[in-house]
Amino acid sequence: MKNEKKIDNKSFLLLILFLFSTSLISLKTIKKVNIQDIRITGSELFSQNDVVKNSSLKFPIRLILINAHFLEKELKQNLSLKNVSVSRQIFPFGLKVNIKTRTPIAYGERILDDKKISGFVDKDGIFINKKNLANIDLNNLTIQVFGWKDKFKKLLSEIFIAQENYDFEIVKITFSPNGFLTLEEINLKTIFLGFNPNLINYQLQIINNLKNELKKKNFSEKIDSIDLTDPNKPKIKVFKP
Repeated sequence: MKNEKKIDNKSFLLLILFLFSTSLISLKTIKKVNIQDIRITGSELFSQNDVVKNSSLKFPIRLILINAHFLEKELKQNLSLKNVSVSRQIFPFGLKVNIKTRTPIAYGERILDDKKISGFVDKDGIFINKKNLANIDLNNLTIQVFGWKDKFKKLLSEIFIAQENYDFEIVKITFSPNGFLTLEEINLKTIFLGFNPNLINYQLQIINNLKNELKKKNFSEKIDSIDLTDPNKPKIKVFKP
């Protein structure tokens, strides 16, 4: 009988503890999250205010009402992040935001609302606003990108991949306001590629082949420009003093 009473008392205490914990968690989830309850890891560049300003959430907000997945998408896009994970936490109470920044490989410029915005571009062709990166040495960035637009991301990524795999060195990539693409290579100089993004891989292969051929033949004349808008009929213009 005594053993049964001990078991009953233990079960009762466990039940009370469970109910208390459940009630506490429930109360915590309806508690409002304030700016000071946001904890950021992975980067010292961004503050709690950056999280608030770059999301559609209105703080303070109840923890249970925060859509972590949607907040991740907003922060990733608005802050040009490589990745971000957001988790709602009861203990300690608040939001944990883990940030992974992008690594720039090129200086970049874009036009937004008729204003020139300076920044950087990473290997995925993503534009990174200057304020979202710190301590970047421009001397380490050998490529410049002008006229960046969101629709050019994939095209830029293919150019950067080719640069790694082929034997040429692109120093400037320019998109005109109407989308005409021009490259500048350190030896081949100005290369006109035109409007058709579907030709880019073929055009990049031809650039590589041309450079290798000119090397083999010890081509002595200085090249002024190469027209590859029709990649099946390349036109090379040499410099004439």
